[in-house]
Amino acid sequence: MASVSDRAESYWMDSTAPTAYPPVDGDVEVDVAVVGGGIAGLCAAWELARAGRRVAVFEADRIVAGTTGYTTAKLTAQHGLIYDRLRSSLGADTARWYARSQLDAIERVAAVAAELGIDCDLERLPAFTYATSADGAEQVRAEVEAASAAGLPASLVTETGLPFEVAAAIRVEDQAQFHPRRYLLALADDLTHQGGQIFERTRITDLDEGEPCRLTTESGATVSARDVVVATHYPIFDRASLFTRLVPRRELVVAAPIAAADDPAGMYLTTEDNTRSVRTAPYRDGQRLLIVTGEHFKPGTEGVEDRWHRLATWTRERFKVDALAYHWAAQDNTTPDRVPFVGPFHPGADHVYVATGFNAWGMTSGVMAGRLLAALIGGAKPEWAGVYDPRRIHVKAEAGTFLKANLAVARHFIGDRLRTSHVDSPDELAAGQGAVIRLHGERCAVYRDTTGTLHAVSATCTHLGCTVAFNDAERSWDCPCHGSRFDPDGSVLHGPATQPLPERPL
Repeated sequence: MASVSDRAESYWMDSTAPTAYPPVDGDVEVDVAVVGGGIAGLCAAWELARAGRRVAVFEADRIVAGTTGYTTAKLTAQHGLIYDRLRSSLGADTARWYARSQLDAIERVAAVAAELGIDCDLERLPAFTYATSADGAEQVRAEVEAASAAGLPASLVTETGLPFEVAAAIRVEDQAQFHPRRYLLALADDLTHQGGQIFERTRITDLDEGEPCRLTTESGATVSARDVVVATHYPIFDRASLFTRLVPRRELVVAAPIAAADDPAGMYLTTEDNTRSVRTAPYRDGQRLLIVTGEHFKPGTEGVEDRWHRLATWTRERFKVDALAYHWAAQDNTTPDRVPFVGPFHPGADHVYVATGFNAWGMTSGVMAGRLLAALIGGAKPEWAGVYDPRRIHVKAEAGTFLKANLAVARHFIGDRLRTSHVDSPDELAAGQGAVIRLHGERCAVYRDTTGTLHAVSATCTHLGCTVAFNDAERSWDCPCHGSRFDPDGSVLHGPATQPLPERPL
């Protein structure tokens, strides 16, 4: 099958220089240790440093190169059809606080970009959630009423800038989009100028919640801190049992140059067609870069390559694009009630905080999380803190999703051990193919690279023991239970796993 585009990379990554912060080379003592160098971790660290705290950020790879580097980068408080759901399941007050906190995040980015002079392609545009079907139009109408009641500048429209008709859409004014890497790399630079420290290629493997808290790095170094923020996208520590309440999902992205005259002039989303999200960004030679996201699926699902081509076909059929310039994928976690977990890590936590479960809206939620965590660590409690508290339990709102997610994990944990890959021997693998094969009585993840060399590692995820599956499009081993991803050589690409898949003999 032909490649989706010439470049299997995120535009945000391709258009910015790589970072080169040092790994930790000895023990560290700070006021606050932030684990994770994405938008939530960096925003929290920056806010804390501004408040006078000694802060250090620890990133397992490179900062802003994980989920944040592969986002769609919309800064909007209109998160699909969320306000009608929030109002009906959690109450009108929750919907209002959610809207207020998300709008506050947008204005925070605008204010900080202006204060620091950050050139991050920040553009104020309307956000739309649309439907093309009659049933979907009814849902949109209900969302307009609920979003307006929650305080958003929302209206019902049937005309948009899209090159096709819609049955109805909610339009929310004065939202934003930006270049996330340019914004956050500037934030990181300012953080270090304030005395903050950033350590890359420093994986944290253990946490002792004493006084002070102590973190252990992969190299054996110790980090002492009064407070710890765990902002690793999916928490790398399971003591809060959040892994039973988070569902990982991946989405695919394609991008192509488009004439400025064909720019739909807004940010668009529909849950139809297995989700389609559309926006543009400034590009070269006076053009715009059309960015289309969709085809969401759980890690470990087969047929990813086909999904990418479906998304590319959808884009070509609706927009005036020629060759696609980029394609990439992003991963996020969904909570049962669709509200992020931001706050104390677990009921007994006094000095450990978490930010996770952004439900594919990590830009505003990440900024909000940074603001909220800095306030909580400083002894303040914003009015919307309770909305995001990880210790909350909404039985009615969470029960169905919780049971469905954990039954799926149980099926994978048991069923994947019984399922055959229909590959009996590594000799059957073509170049670029991978399969779980039983070798020497053990299920092994075996991959043949493009040179014909075979690589074999354990097929058991080092997080909680589920069996990994091969991702044919991204050439990775993905865990269907909690979303850990591994390179063909077994090294960790994406948590919550912190240990590699052990190598196995062929």
